[in-house]
Amino acid sequence: MTPQKRLFDLVLALVLILLLSPVIVIIALLILIRDGRPVFYVSERMKAVGQPFMLWKFRTMRTVARDSGVSGGDKTDRITANGRFLRRTRLDELPQLLNILRGDISFVGPRPPLRRYVEDFPDLYGPVLQSRPGVTGLATLIYHRTEERLLAACSTAEETEAVYRNRCVPAKARLDMIYARNQSVCFDAVLMLATVFRRLPLRRRNN
Repeated sequence: MTPQKRLFDLVLALVLILLLSPVIVIIALLILIRDGRPVFYVSERMKAVGQPFMLWKFRTMRTVARDSGVSGGDKTDRITANGRFLRRTRLDELPQLLNILRGDISFVGPRPPLRRYVEDFPDLYGPVLQSRPGVTGLATLIYHRTEERLLAACSTAEETEAVYRNRCVPAKARLDMIYARNQSVCFDAVLMLATVFRRLPLRRRNN
Protein backbone atom coordinates (compact mmCIF):
# COMPACT_ATOMS: atom_id res chain seq x y z
CA MET A 1 0.00 0.00 0.00
CA THR A 2 1.37 3.40 -0.96
CA PRO A 3 1.69 6.16 1.69
CA GLN A 4 -0.90 8.21 -0.22
CA LYS A 5 -3.43 5.38 -0.17
CA ARG A 6 -2.82 4.77 3.54
CA LEU A 7 -3.22 8.47 4.37
CA PHE A 8 -6.44 8.62 2.35
CA ASP A 9 -7.79 5.59 4.23
CA LEU A 10 -6.92 7.02 7.64
CA VAL A 11 -8.43 10.46 7.04
CA LEU A 12 -11.61 9.15 5.43
CA ALA A 13 -12.09 6.43 8.06
CA LEU A 14 -11.79 8.96 10.90
CA VAL A 15 -14.23 11.34 9.20
CA LEU A 16 -16.76 8.58 8.58
CA ILE A 17 -16.51 7.27 12.14
CA LEU A 18 -17.26 10.76 13.46
CA LEU A 19 -20.15 11.31 11.05
CA LEU A 20 -21.66 7.84 11.29
CA SER A 21 -21.16 7.16 15.00
CA PRO A 22 -24.89 7.76 15.75
CA VAL A 23 -25.85 5.29 13.00
CA ILE A 24 -23.37 2.72 14.32
CA VAL A 25 -24.73 3.05 17.85
CA ILE A 26 -28.35 2.75 16.68
CA ILE A 27 -27.62 -0.37 14.61
CA ALA A 28 -25.77 -1.95 17.53
CA LEU A 29 -28.70 -1.24 19.86
CA LEU A 30 -31.25 -2.62 17.38
CA ILE A 31 -29.31 -5.86 17.03
CA LEU A 32 -28.89 -6.12 20.79
CA ILE A 33 -32.59 -5.51 21.49
CA ARG A 34 -34.09 -7.55 18.64
CA ASP A 35 -31.55 -10.33 18.16
CA GLY A 36 -29.50 -10.39 21.35
CA ARG A 37 -25.80 -10.96 21.70
CA PRO A 38 -23.35 -11.01 20.05
CA VAL A 39 -23.78 -7.70 18.24
CA PHE A 40 -20.73 -8.25 16.06
CA TYR A 41 -19.64 -11.08 13.82
CA VAL A 42 -15.87 -11.55 13.96
CA SER A 43 -14.16 -13.78 11.41
CA GLU A 44 -10.55 -14.60 10.66
CA ARG A 45 -9.48 -13.38 7.23
CA MET A 46 -6.17 -12.96 5.44
CA LYS A 47 -4.64 -9.60 4.52
CA ALA A 48 -1.62 -11.30 2.96
CA VAL A 49 -0.28 -14.82 2.66
CA GLY A 50 0.54 -15.92 6.20
CA GLN A 51 -0.95 -12.75 7.74
CA PRO A 52 -4.37 -13.31 9.32
CA PHE A 53 -6.50 -10.69 11.02
CA MET A 54 -9.97 -10.52 12.57
CA LEU A 55 -12.59 -8.87 10.36
CA TRP A 56 -15.51 -7.13 12.10
CA LYS A 57 -19.09 -6.89 10.86
CA PHE A 58 -22.49 -6.39 12.43
CA ARG A 59 -24.07 -9.80 13.00
CA THR A 60 -26.75 -10.56 10.40
CA MET A 61 -27.45 -14.26 11.13
CA ARG A 62 -28.63 -16.35 14.01
CA THR A 63 -25.65 -17.98 15.62
CA VAL A 64 -25.03 -21.71 15.50
CA ALA A 65 -22.57 -23.90 17.38
CA ARG A 66 -20.44 -24.57 14.30
CA ASP A 67 -20.29 -22.40 11.21
CA SER A 68 -17.77 -22.11 8.42
CA GLY A 69 -17.40 -21.22 4.76
CA VAL A 70 -19.19 -18.67 2.64
CA SER A 71 -22.90 -17.90 2.90
CA GLY A 72 -25.16 -19.64 0.39
CA GLY A 73 -28.75 -20.73 0.08
CA ASP A 74 -28.16 -23.27 2.84
CA LYS A 75 -27.83 -20.38 5.34
CA THR A 76 -30.66 -18.15 4.11
CA ASP A 77 -33.08 -19.18 6.84
CA ARG A 78 -30.60 -17.96 9.47
CA ILE A 79 -30.59 -14.34 8.25
CA THR A 80 -32.44 -12.09 10.68
CA ALA A 81 -34.87 -9.29 9.75
CA ASN A 82 -32.22 -6.76 10.76
CA GLY A 83 -29.66 -8.75 8.80
CA ARG A 84 -31.57 -8.62 5.54
CA PHE A 85 -31.70 -4.83 5.69
CA LEU A 86 -28.08 -4.50 6.78
CA ARG A 87 -26.85 -6.79 4.00
CA ARG A 88 -28.94 -5.06 1.33
CA THR A 89 -27.57 -1.64 2.33
CA ARG A 90 -24.10 -2.98 3.25
CA LEU A 91 -24.41 -1.25 6.63
CA ASP A 92 -23.27 -4.52 8.21
CA GLU A 93 -19.77 -3.56 7.08
CA LEU A 94 -19.55 -0.30 9.04
CA PRO A 95 -17.46 -1.89 11.83
CA GLN A 96 -14.77 -2.49 9.20
CA LEU A 97 -13.89 1.18 9.61
CA LEU A 98 -11.94 -0.03 12.65
CA ASN A 99 -10.14 -2.58 10.48
CA ILE A 100 -9.20 0.25 8.11
CA LEU A 101 -7.81 2.34 10.97
CA ARG A 102 -5.73 -0.65 12.10
CA GLY A 103 -4.35 -1.09 8.60
CA ASP A 104 -5.83 -4.56 8.15
CA ILE A 105 -7.75 -3.50 5.05
CA SER A 106 -8.23 -0.51 2.78
CA PHE A 107 -11.42 1.05 1.46
CA VAL A 108 -10.72 -0.43 -1.97
CA GLY A 109 -9.11 -3.74 -2.83
CA PRO A 110 -9.89 -7.46 -3.12
CA ARG A 111 -12.25 -8.80 -0.49
CA PRO A 112 -10.22 -10.47 2.30
CA PRO A 113 -10.47 -14.25 1.91
CA LEU A 114 -10.74 -17.00 4.48
CA ARG A 115 -7.49 -18.73 5.37
CA ARG A 116 -8.46 -22.03 3.79
CA TYR A 117 -8.96 -20.52 0.35
CA VAL A 118 -5.58 -18.80 0.50
CA GLU A 119 -3.94 -22.08 1.46
CA ASP A 120 -5.84 -24.10 -1.17
CA PHE A 121 -5.32 -21.59 -4.02
CA PRO A 122 -1.81 -20.17 -3.46
CA ASP A 123 -1.26 -19.46 -7.16
CA LEU A 124 -4.35 -17.25 -7.22
CA TYR A 125 -4.20 -15.54 -3.85
CA GLY A 126 -0.44 -14.98 -3.78
CA PRO A 127 -0.65 -12.30 -6.51
CA VAL A 128 -4.12 -11.05 -5.45
CA LEU A 129 -3.01 -10.31 -1.89
CA GLN A 130 -0.13 -8.19 -3.10
CA SER A 131 -2.87 -5.54 -2.95
CA ARG A 132 -4.24 -4.71 0.50
CA PRO A 133 -7.77 -6.18 0.82
CA GLY A 134 -10.66 -3.74 0.85
CA VAL A 135 -14.28 -3.15 1.79
CA THR A 136 -15.17 -2.77 -1.86
CA GLY A 137 -13.39 -3.24 -5.15
CA LEU A 138 -13.65 -4.06 -8.82
CA ALA A 139 -14.54 -7.72 -8.21
CA THR A 140 -17.14 -6.72 -5.62
CA LEU A 141 -18.84 -4.31 -7.98
CA ILE A 142 -18.79 -6.49 -11.08
CA TYR A 143 -19.24 -9.96 -9.64
CA HIS A 144 -21.09 -9.57 -6.33
CA ARG A 145 -24.60 -10.00 -7.72
CA THR A 146 -23.52 -12.97 -9.83
CA GLU A 147 -21.92 -14.57 -6.78
CA GLU A 148 -25.04 -13.99 -4.71
CA ARG A 149 -27.20 -15.56 -7.42
CA LEU A 150 -24.95 -18.60 -7.78
CA LEU A 151 -24.67 -19.23 -4.05
CA ALA A 152 -28.35 -18.55 -3.33
CA ALA A 153 -29.23 -21.50 -5.56
CA CYS A 154 -27.19 -23.87 -3.39
CA SER A 155 -29.17 -25.94 -0.91
CA THR A 156 -26.34 -27.58 1.05
CA ALA A 157 -23.05 -26.46 2.54
CA GLU A 158 -21.20 -28.88 0.24
CA GLU A 159 -22.85 -27.45 -2.86
CA THR A 160 -22.13 -23.89 -1.72
CA GLU A 161 -18.48 -24.74 -1.17
CA ALA A 162 -18.12 -26.40 -4.58
CA VAL A 163 -19.74 -23.51 -6.45
CA TYR A 164 -17.68 -20.93 -4.60
CA ARG A 165 -14.41 -22.75 -5.24
CA ASN A 166 -15.07 -23.59 -8.89
CA ARG A 167 -16.97 -20.53 -10.08
CA CYS A 168 -16.42 -17.59 -7.75
CA VAL A 169 -12.80 -17.82 -6.62
CA PRO A 170 -11.26 -17.83 -10.16
CA ALA A 171 -13.62 -15.15 -11.51
CA LYS A 172 -12.97 -12.75 -8.64
CA ALA A 173 -9.22 -13.35 -8.77
CA ARG A 174 -9.14 -12.32 -12.45
CA LEU A 175 -10.96 -9.08 -11.63
CA ASP A 176 -8.73 -8.43 -8.62
CA MET A 177 -5.67 -8.69 -10.85
CA ILE A 178 -7.19 -6.21 -13.29
CA TYR A 179 -7.63 -3.83 -10.33
CA ALA A 180 -4.01 -4.40 -9.24
CA ARG A 181 -2.70 -3.47 -12.70
CA ASN A 182 -4.77 -0.27 -12.78
CA GLN A 183 -4.75 0.80 -9.14
CA SER A 184 -4.54 4.53 -8.47
CA VAL A 185 -6.13 7.04 -6.11
CA CYS A 186 -8.43 8.18 -8.93
CA PHE A 187 -9.46 4.62 -9.76
CA ASP A 188 -10.14 3.96 -6.08
CA ALA A 189 -12.31 7.08 -5.92
CA VAL A 190 -14.32 5.91 -8.95
CA LEU A 191 -14.87 2.49 -7.39
CA MET A 192 -15.96 4.02 -4.08
CA LEU A 193 -18.44 6.32 -5.80
CA ALA A 194 -19.71 3.39 -7.86
CA THR A 195 -20.24 1.45 -4.63
CA VAL A 196 -22.23 4.29 -3.06
CA PHE A 197 -24.41 4.81 -6.12
CA ARG A 198 -24.55 1.10 -7.06
CA ARG A 199 -23.37 1.75 -10.60
CA LEU A 200 -20.09 0.98 -12.30
CA PRO A 201 -19.27 3.65 -14.93
CA LEU A 202 -16.64 1.42 -16.50
CA ARG A 203 -16.61 -1.05 -19.31
CA ARG A 204 -15.64 -4.54 -18.30
CA ARG A 205 -12.05 -5.07 -19.36
CA ASN A 206 -10.52 -8.23 -20.74
CA ASN A 207 -6.91 -7.50 -19.82
